[in-house]
Amino acid sequence: MEKQNFEEFAFTTEIRSAIEQLKFKKPTEIQQQIIPAVLKGTSVIGQSRTGSGKTHAYLLPLLSRLDEARQEVQLVITAPTRELATQIHEEVKTIIRYAGKEQEWSAKLLIGGTDKQKMMEKLKTPPHIVTGTPGRILDMVKEGALSIFSTASFVVDEADLMLDMGFIQEVDQLLVRSRQDIQLLAFSATIPERLQHFLSKYLENPLHVKVEDDFSPETMEHLLIDTKHRGESAIILEISKVIQPYIAIIFTNGKQLANELSASLQEKGLETGLIHGGLTPRERKRVLKDIQNLRYQYIVATDLASRGIDIKGVSHVINAQLPKEEDFYIHRVGRTARAGMEGSAISLYREEDIKLISRLEEKGLSFTYTDVRDGEWKEAKPWNTRRLRKKTDTNVEREAWKRVPKAKKVKPGYKKKRQKQQASIKKQLSKKSYRKK
Repeated sequence: MEKQNFEEFAFTTEIRSAIEQLKFKKPTEIQQQIIPAVLKGTSVIGQSRTGSGKTHAYLLPLLSRLDEARQEVQLVITAPTRELATQIHEEVKTIIRYAGKEQEWSAKLLIGGTDKQKMMEKLKTPPHIVTGTPGRILDMVKEGALSIFSTASFVVDEADLMLDMGFIQEVDQLLVRSRQDIQLLAFSATIPERLQHFLSKYLENPLHVKVEDDFSPETMEHLLIDTKHRGESAIILEISKVIQPYIAIIFTNGKQLANELSASLQEKGLETGLIHGGLTPRERKRVLKDIQNLRYQYIVATDLASRGIDIKGVSHVINAQLPKEEDFYIHRVGRTARAGMEGSAISLYREEDIKLISRLEEKGLSFTYTDVRDGEWKEAKPWNTRRLRKKTDTNVEREAWKRVPKAKKVKPGYKKKRQKQQASIKKQLSKKSYRKK
């Protein structure tokens, strides 16, 4: 049965207090389906797009099940990037604070790029909750600084990204060192075959919740601009004259293209932040701090920012290059139009992107074709206008021939007369078709 509000879930008083202060009113679709199962201790596979509320779908019920009397690790949360792990840890700390349990519940963040010795010192008293990257958690386990055998619940966040980045083996090694009856919660935008094989190794009859992508929410517009052999930075500069973003993420296909585009936009006078996996941990930390402090309106990024980093307040997504796969388009545009806010996805496209656009349109995504020049939006024709017109003309021609009456006797000039009749009928049909449009 669908839960209309958070009060209908069997949360503890402390977690109810935290929800109130988080100002959550109605659970999202994935929260409605997952929270009751997690509260019962059921293992779950959750599939949903970015911004669907999955982090709180597992955090709220798992923290509701904590036993503060047991001073041992009860919950392990793994994430593929330091940034995402840090953001989840911050959410954990917020819930603990709002629940009024800062003295009773302890949480530790274990990520690379931090002093290993200091970290080991801090783990002398086992925390209730461990959040981190699989490599660093495994490191602490191998060093004997951390035992996770007592863990009741284990979360694998962005599981398909874990697989892509080669961290799934470390997750595997952590689970081998855990209890056999552990509650496993895996969240993933997609479940490729290799991931399915990994999950079936540890999951027996899990609840599989798949929240279908809402490809065209009312609060989001999808605009397409044909580059027509123009430079990306020149078009984006024109776009910047007509939009007033709170934050705009400009996506590129790779680190090198991100560096080049960022440099080109800076030269043209548009100050941009830059975020990708090639930056050092220190640089990434600095840029993210600048982003949080709203130093940049525009951030040039690779797909790392579509899933591995949560940037709040994104009003516009600009695809300097369209990705090759539909899923990546959905991940990118999922950074905007979140929690009922409005958002725009503006994509620059070339001839080689037409297959992707067609596949997205087939899935129900509605694009508006446009252009931007001299500081204003201009109307533009879809890439397939000529093809559509040709198809319509052929259909009209066929229908006109069907309506030409056949003569009982074939006389001289018969063919010419039929052609004349067909042309006249075709003209009338074309006018009717035009009026309908």
